[in-house]
Amino acid sequence: MLTRRSFLTTAGILALGNLLSSCASSNVDLRVLLLQGSIPPQLLKAFRQNLSSKPSLDFKPQGQLKELFSLLETWQGKDKNETGVWQEIPKIPVINPPPPSLSDFVTLGDVWLADAIKKELIEPLNLTQIENWNQLPSRWQTLVKRDQQGQLQDNGLIWGAPYRWGTTLIAYRSDKLDWQPQDWSDLWDQRLSDRISVVDQYREVMGLTLKKLGQSYNTEKLDQVPQLKTELLALNQQVKYYSSDHYLQPLVVGDVWVSVGWSNEIIPLVTKNRNIKAVVPTSGTSIWSDVWVKPKAKESQNKLSETAKQWLNFCWQPQAAKLISLFADAASPMIDRIDKKELSSEVINNPLLFIDPAIFEQCEFLQPLSKQVEEQYISLWQDVRKSTHN
Repeated sequence: MLTRRSFLTTAGILALGNLLSSCASSNVDLRVLLLQGSIPPQLLKAFRQNLSSKPSLDFKPQGQLKELFSLLETWQGKDKNETGVWQEIPKIPVINPPPPSLSDFVTLGDVWLADAIKKELIEPLNLTQIENWNQLPSRWQTLVKRDQQGQLQDNGLIWGAPYRWGTTLIAYRSDKLDWQPQDWSDLWDQRLSDRISVVDQYREVMGLTLKKLGQSYNTEKLDQVPQLKTELLALNQQVKYYSSDHYLQPLVVGDVWVSVGWSNEIIPLVTKNRNIKAVVPTSGTSIWSDVWVKPKAKESQNKLSETAKQWLNFCWQPQAAKLISLFADAASPMIDRIDKKELSSEVINNPLLFIDPAIFEQCEFLQPLSKQVEEQYISLWQDVRKSTHN
């Protein structure tokens, strides 16, 4: 999820960011660098109103996850050339030095956690005293429990606090098709030959192909799925464009009829364009999650300030969960913990947000792979892309 972008306009979030930023550069009680659009301004306002005291708050948005990861590296003085699998595109040059002051929390996508842990850019969180952590569904607790190499571990330390999630969807032009795609297998339909655009991420493309074959997104033994390469080659012939930045533009102009991409970018497009529809594949899809991480400090005691604890706890409260699900083009991990009567009809009646439980049960996070397995994925993907007709 390198380049997940928000269609929310920046004006509101920037205005509120300025409102919540401290006038002075020191004595700030809580500094947060957040992914632009991942927290609605309404939530920040509600947080401040819910505080009994009036601490100094500094919330600032950044445009992309890779910028936030780069800041984590900058604070630790790490070599930015040591990129991981999810840093496949060049970083944007730093134009406005110096970097901001070390933040209490930074938004990070779950697929970046392993790299951040291995490179010692973040430190674990002690969430045992955060009341709502125990209310967080086990799927999200499991996601952020890792060992020191970033691999999932049931009894591992907690490395992040999930606050927003979404999925990979199939978007399509209802005015171009006289049928409705429902599952990944529809991408191989000859009626879509040279009419598909897909995010340029091998884990996503190989994952949906594995799902089509009844396998997991996180399959480790690729050699035990003999049909995989044949299916990938066939899909490759269907795809007109691979792009993580511009996969939706061809859909908008009608150059392709189907696009595979991330829900937080597709949902607002569906809202604005009556000819574009989207579905969660019935066999299940990949899930992504934005999490709060704590940058590693030089002299850290792994303690959170009271204001920091209040912020994490607030993000999991029903009020925050409702605001995230309504205004952030994504869902809160606490959405299933809220009485449906309290949720907006816009959320309840949106199957892209309030996903059918039977389908959601089949959805998966993209788990970190061992180096050996990752090399198998990359090698196979490179072989498939060599045959591209694009």
